[in-house]
Amino acid sequence: MELRTLRYFVAVAEELHFGRAAARLHMSQPPLSRAIKQLETDVGAVLLLRSAAGVTLTPAGTALLAEARALLDQADQARVRVATAAGAPTLTVGILGDGADPAATRLADAYRRQHPDVEVRVRDADLTDPTCGLRAGLVDVALTRGPFSETGLAVHVLRADPVGAVLRADDPLAGRARVTLADLAGRRWFRFPDGTDPVWQAYWHGGEPREGPVVRAVQECLQAVLWNGTVGLMPLGHRPPGELVVVPLTGLAPNPVVVAWQDGDANPLIRSFARIAADAYR
Repeated sequence: MELRTLRYFVAVAEELHFGRAAARLHMSQPPLSRAIKQLETDVGAVLLLRSAAGVTLTPAGTALLAEARALLDQADQARVRVATAAGAPTLTVGILGDGADPAATRLADAYRRQHPDVEVRVRDADLTDPTCGLRAGLVDVALTRGPFSETGLAVHVLRADPVGAVLRADDPLAGRARVTLADLAGRRWFRFPDGTDPVWQAYWHGGEPREGPVVRAVQECLQAVLWNGTVGLMPLGHRPPGELVVVPLTGLAPNPVVVAWQDGDANPLIRSFARIAADAYR
């Protein structure tokens, strides 16, 4: 069994969908399906059950998933040990969003346990660059939110959070159980500077051009709502100050938390970071 094939299998087993796994692996679906078929032949057992409802693991598949994760972790650690022996290794991580996220704390703890000799440098990015400096070469890997243009990047979704509208507590819509984008039509929104990734802009603006104050940081977003009565979007897991509320929004896809890096970057520290992140956010 090749490590590459095991990575393919883990992706399908975690996504339980060949299309999503292929997108995650940045490959087309037919060669992925052939690789899994060959793996089943190699191990002499059916690993995945395919149906119109999706993909499920067989008992043999569940057993192999645990073993595959362990083998891939060992391979990643071996690469890191070699990198460590070659010199003091460092990893620069771009962070966007809530640093108090329990999953981010689990990730930091787990990475430190597995790679105590790696110096992790953190770059805190503002909302104008969802890749946290990745495209500019300022960081090795980004722990951030989407969606944004993925050209030239490898992006793995860790979690998806529902979003809500951020409103003043005395706003007429603040007492509702939920709101729609139509309810917010005609309102002033906080928005990002010109030149910000258009995919990112479109999502956080509810798919439409908006008028309102330009912001660059989370606190600026909140202050724009507090002082000017503007509206905007925020993940529901975030808690604004007492003068503000977040009302669940319908009609918009949940917001993905992702780990991203330059496509083709062979740095073993990045691969290990992505795998540990997947476990921490699972």
